[in-house]
Amino acid sequence: MHTFAPALMTDQYELTMVSAALRDGTADRRCVFEVFARRLPGGRRYGVVAGPGRLIDLIRDFRFGEAEIKFLRDAGIVDETTASWLADYRFTGDIDGYAEGELFFPGSPIMTVSGTFAECVVLETLILSVLNHDCAVAAGAARMVTAARGRPIIEMGSRRTHEDSAIAAARAAYLAGFASTSNLAAGARYGIPTTGTSAHAFTLLHDDEPAAFASQVAALGKNTTLLVDTYDIGQGIRNAIAVAGPDLRAVRIDSGDLSVLAQHSRELLDSLGATETKIVVSGDMDEYAIATLAAEPVDMYGAGTAVVTGSGAPTAGLVYKLVEVEGRPVVKRSENKATVGGRKTAVRRHKPTGTATEEIIVSQGVPDHAANDRLLQRSFIVGGKPVDTPTLQESREHLRQCLISIPWEGLKLSAGDPAIPVTIVGVVA
Repeated sequence: MHTFAPALMTDQYELTMVSAALRDGTADRRCVFEVFARRLPGGRRYGVVAGPGRLIDLIRDFRFGEAEIKFLRDAGIVDETTASWLADYRFTGDIDGYAEGELFFPGSPIMTVSGTFAECVVLETLILSVLNHDCAVAAGAARMVTAARGRPIIEMGSRRTHEDSAIAAARAAYLAGFASTSNLAAGARYGIPTTGTSAHAFTLLHDDEPAAFASQVAALGKNTTLLVDTYDIGQGIRNAIAVAGPDLRAVRIDSGDLSVLAQHSRELLDSLGATETKIVVSGDMDEYAIATLAAEPVDMYGAGTAVVTGSGAPTAGLVYKLVEVEGRPVVKRSENKATVGGRKTAVRRHKPTGTATEEIIVSQGVPDHAANDRLLQRSFIVGGKPVDTPTLQESREHLRQCLISIPWEGLKLSAGDPAIPVTIVGVVA
């Protein structure tokens, strides 16, 4: 079976629009498309830009090969003219947007794609697929990091999502501030620290719990984490310290009332002389569960399902809309889905102390900005060629600084208004 190129990971109507536009002569009209969210997911006060680092590479390699063209022709999806155009496809336009790790709010023009209609419209599905997934994961993960109050979180959601999504989710979670991932492909591809020890199956494999612990310690040394809740947690902790000694790095608890168990485990570890042994908790962790453990003796968290599903908001709700044709603003007038015409420029205003106060978005122009304000858009692709982009580590630090800059109310987990107000200067239908 042939493995088709990513160019076919798209919606058919992208290509039917290209076919019609090539036929009627509008395909080469210069256009501007923008990616934005009309609203944030329920309960969210900010969004996190994640995915441009992946997306730019995908656009650079976006090609229709012989097999893809044959499939489209055989299925009657495109005609010969469109097939020839697709065979030569290379994106030659410009892409600008908010830096990876930047915060966004309703209406923020987080990505701007300009070029001919045909070359821009064919990228719609790819762009939205990447950004809607990665931004959703990063936003949920950032809330978990805030709730953890400096305690490390391990991303361990690979078994709860598609295999490719697992890698992207691990990257987005690390961008958001997670300490490590269990996913080795993410570690190899993006340089993210990886971690992992054993599951309950390893304990059940052995004749008894001490034998399983002894095997793990023999293989990995005392700088490991022993899973102590396969049977009885109290006895599991006693067995762990009896086997590894009081300098065991950590124990992990994956079930039960974690608040109570963390307290009892800390008391028991201390009584056994293992005062430096850390406690790791996992099992259906999300930002709310993490927040409830803030006062408990927990040293590290493991989060999986909630991370890879955006913690209840699996899409960022981003849309890709045409806003300008040949320099002329165009406006969608549908009820409840109005857009602001024209290419947007955005600036974020701050107090002298660095606290963000407002985001100003201007259609067809540049907002007035002072010394404490920050223009939000940067170039990703110019004339079809990617420009230098920040590293994942730099983007991670950028997000950390952005979260520090918003008012503390914007970090609350309760529902409320966006962390800062957004003013859009333009004509709305």
